[in-house]
Amino acid sequence: MREAIRYHDERYYGQSDPEISDYEYDQLMSRLRELEAANPDLISADSPTQRVSGKPASAFERYVHRRPMLSLDNTYSVEELREWDRRVLRGLGRGAVDYVAELKIDGLSISAIYEKGMLARGVTRGDGVIGEDVTQNVRTIRSLPLRLPSEIAEQGRTEKKAAKRKPSAASQARLFADDGGAPSYMGEVEVRGEVYLPNDEFRRINNERAEQGLPLFANPRNAASGTMKSLDPKVAAERKLDIFCYDLLFDGRKPFASHWEALEWLTRAGFKVNSARRLCKSIQEVIDFCGTWGERRDDLKYEIDGVVVKVNVVAYQDELGYTSKAPRWAVAYKYPARQATTLLRDITVQVGRVGTLTPVAELEPVLLAGTTVSRASLHNEDQIKRLGVMIGDYVLIEKSGEIIPQVIKVIESRRAGRESSLRAFKMPRRCPVCGEEVVRIAGEVAWRCVNSSCPAKIKAGLKQFASRRAMRIEGLGEAIIDQLISERVQKDEQGNPVIGRGGKPKTLPPLVRDFADLYHLRERRDELISLERMGVKSVDNLLAQIDESRSNDLPRLIYGLGIRHVGERTAQILAGAFDSIDALMEASEQRLASIFEIGPVVASSIAEWFREPKNREMLYRLKEAGVNTGRRASAGGTDATNRTLEGKQFVLTGKLSRLTRDEARQTIERLGGRVTGSVTRKTDYVVVGDDPGSKLDRARELGITVIDEDGLLDLLGLLE
Repeated sequence: MREAIRYHDERYYGQSDPEISDYEYDQLMSRLRELEAANPDLISADSPTQRVSGKPASAFERYVHRRPMLSLDNTYSVEELREWDRRVLRGLGRGAVDYVAELKIDGLSISAIYEKGMLARGVTRGDGVIGEDVTQNVRTIRSLPLRLPSEIAEQGRTEKKAAKRKPSAASQARLFADDGGAPSYMGEVEVRGEVYLPNDEFRRINNERAEQGLPLFANPRNAASGTMKSLDPKVAAERKLDIFCYDLLFDGRKPFASHWEALEWLTRAGFKVNSARRLCKSIQEVIDFCGTWGERRDDLKYEIDGVVVKVNVVAYQDELGYTSKAPRWAVAYKYPARQATTLLRDITVQVGRVGTLTPVAELEPVLLAGTTVSRASLHNEDQIKRLGVMIGDYVLIEKSGEIIPQVIKVIESRRAGRESSLRAFKMPRRCPVCGEEVVRIAGEVAWRCVNSSCPAKIKAGLKQFASRRAMRIEGLGEAIIDQLISERVQKDEQGNPVIGRGGKPKTLPPLVRDFADLYHLRERRDELISLERMGVKSVDNLLAQIDESRSNDLPRLIYGLGIRHVGERTAQILAGAFDSIDALMEASEQRLASIFEIGPVVASSIAEWFREPKNREMLYRLKEAGVNTGRRASAGGTDATNRTLEGKQFVLTGKLSRLTRDEARQTIERLGGRVTGSVTRKTDYVVVGDDPGSKLDRARELGITVIDEDGLLDLLGLLE
């Protein structure tokens, strides 16, 4: 049972490619807990049930690192990077060396120490020499193995025999104990990595803290650091920290001849190593790598602040040595700062899809992380009070894990002599869009418009419903939505306004009041054509997209409904737990809360949404309009009539130009195929885009078929 759960943990957390539903996984965990409760003498430290097993600590013990965890020197320009390269070459007396370029994850460094193959200790970097023992928190990171896998032991014994025949492999002979039994790894294996908080999880945590009236985390790095240093491991478990591993030590020494080999060993051993890495033959290849990921930085699901560059050959690292603070053989190339100071000109208020009033800072435009920023989030009224923000202040803004930046600090020193120009902000007591009164529910920090007909709520809801990750009605842009939800002036046959009583033009009701109305627009085609910038062709294209969206999978529909706290991942979980919207609608709050990763807050929000009569009526109308509201007969939402990729396994690497990763994955799955996160012998195709990284090398090593984007489109039947 433990082995099965470890396997599914690796598929879910390590490869992002689960093979079973969350419900099935929960059943496995429940059964294991029952077995261990009945046989307490068989509970082991590496059991999946023990990831959150410790009591809150009163303080952390200090731990002296066997080998110091030094910081890195920074470079901020290409010329500084080239100068570092020249120093390396001069120090080695060579004309060229290989470098390894890796993304610099914006988190905190930790050391995971394994003794006899079992995770024995997790330690923070601290001052580089002495860290804090945070083992209980480290154990909650689901992508970090609690023990080293047995297949690595078998590999080590094979390499040990080879070492006796080939002296050049002697370094690898140190992997395992001489007795050939259970792997001892010469007493201690140390894996170093960067703990981080994914952007989606960061947003979820801050949203919950905002609702509870708690101070918000400024960025994912601060949230990860605060979580890792929490005295209660349950806090760490709830926040779903993750890790990318980047270094390996056996008995305090590097076991391989090169850093690249160490990364490959970590990957084979089941550790999560960032796939965005490159073995570079020159500093120019390093610079190209830095430039590529500087442009793609915002596409990542986690924060980075640069690229780490290391001399690949360990013997050269030893030759270059260290300064008192940093290694000479490694350097960090830092991207432009995501913080900037600017003037807060005004504070306006936006109304979201669930009626939340959100204050937004209107800023003096400033360059931030390569783009010009003129707006930033202030989250809510309480956050403004905590920050002490006044209109007219100079503020520090930061772009980190958010669509728009946020204000994180007031520059109070710049108020001197300007006090008379500053003014306080007051949250409006009426909706700035519909004019209805707003309310603030006890225990919450947000003010909300409760008018279900508020145009702002309808507009925001339609934008999400039509979005690419929901019902994918791409022709339904913001300008068209504005016209669909607005009253229209009634016109006569000559196109002149029809005047009513009081000399005012008569108006017609909006064409769309909720999602279900979209599926009746074909009946009002002529009215659509009469709208501004809506010709016959654009109307027909829009109607065709709406018709096509009727057959979308259940997770898309659930996500598109815009239920509070239900993001794309939660929608997938719900679609896995219930076979239809009807079943989900009738589920009790207790049943919802019992689902893995849902919890009481989300469960309450879901139940509340389905209790609303207007929402239930709208869902009935969606069904009547032919919208798919159930799970497809074929597992996973695949197309039962076209399964040309049945049983085929794909890995996507690099940037595709005509499809997004999400589009490629969904199309492959509709045809019966599967997309996984790592290249193995079971992989059938590796699809290569721009800047493919190490997965391409792995595919060539295993002899896996490699195709480009045209090859994929051909397999999908989409090549023109």
